[in-house]
Amino acid sequence: MIVGVMTAHITLPGVTSLKGKRSIIKSLIGRLKSRFNISISEVDHQDSKTNAIIGIAVVCNEARFIDRQFDSIINFMRNDGRFLLVQIEREKFS
Repeated sequence: MIVGVMTAHITLPGVTSLKGKRSIIKSLIGRLKSRFNISISEVDHQDSKTNAIIGIAVVCNEARFIDRQFDSIINFMRNDGRFLLVQIEREKFS
């Protein structure tokens, strides 16, 4: 069993309220969860209006699958347009 963990640091320029931020983050989490069958949650900066950190986990028996899954998730997030990806950290544990 291999566990892949990724954190995505997100900036939401132009968002002026927590309600606006939570709307975008909740939508993103729902879309990623249903499209990629992953475990995902906002893990930090919940009270910030313009920043968020999303944690993503994938469990599989092939490291290559985890890498492809993370690449697809990153491309999907970059094409969203409602936020900017500032930093991405990826790790695998076996």
